[in-house]
Amino acid sequence: MSESETEVPIKSLTPRDLAREKPTPEPRSAEDVVFHVEDLVVSYSGKCALRGVTLDIQRNYVTAFIGPSGCGKSTFIRCFNRMNDLIPGATVEGTIDYHGTDLYGPDVDAVEVRKRIGMVFQKPNPFPKSIYDNVAFGPRVLGMTDNLDERVEQALHRAALWDEVGKRLKESALSLSGGQQQRLCIARCIAVEPDVILMDEPASALDPIATTRIEDLMQELKNDYTIVVVTHNMQQAARVADMTAFFSVDVGQDGDRTGVLVEYDTTDKMFTTPSDQRTEDYVTGRFG
Repeated sequence: MSESETEVPIKSLTPRDLAREKPTPEPRSAEDVVFHVEDLVVSYSGKCALRGVTLDIQRNYVTAFIGPSGCGKSTFIRCFNRMNDLIPGATVEGTIDYHGTDLYGPDVDAVEVRKRIGMVFQKPNPFPKSIYDNVAFGPRVLGMTDNLDERVEQALHRAALWDEVGKRLKESALSLSGGQQQRLCIARCIAVEPDVILMDEPASALDPIATTRIEDLMQELKNDYTIVVVTHNMQQAARVADMTAFFSVDVGQDGDRTGVLVEYDTTDKMFTTPSDQRTEDYVTGRFG
């Protein structure tokens, strides 16, 4: 039975209802901080896109970034593995410490950063290669070729895909459904043994059944990885995230729009008793 044919009940609850069902995550110590962000400012060709962001990302949590379009969520998540380095004119000021090391320090290798901090994009982007070669690509590039078959199998198991593709590894990855392709991209990310998985709207192009599988997978993977996800889906944030950051947009007198962090807290608090009226208005659908 294909993903689109599988019947999975989808709760039609509001984000606030879903958040009320979530237990408050246990407090973490300073040793559990994976990223410490201090007064981060990101600009493109001198125009400020995101300013004044300060927060900590905790180990083995799912942390969600929510907010209206254009508020800097994707810009921010790309800072964690230095993907903004690839955009001409992009500059990053402030500090992002990763386990105590400044990610933007002069001695930090961006390639090593992207090995430790993997990324899954909005649209599934499998290579036009076999399923096997997609997962094996990263390990081969990085020279991690010992027990490659075992590494590929383990990554597919952890991405909840092995049972569906284990007997067809030589087939093209492009023959998979959209949801399977996205899980393949997650397997490709896992295969190089990252510490953190970044997900930029990983289910926005998928149907509700495939979306549910990606959300379930996030819950499983957080036992071994720290996960940061950008999402426009409020129900998704309420279902999967332990911590949630709400971003909004400040509009200057000249009309320039700049992303700002409004509030950051446990997901249950963000959706049920937020501290800022702007957050309340957004999570209840009054704007955005």
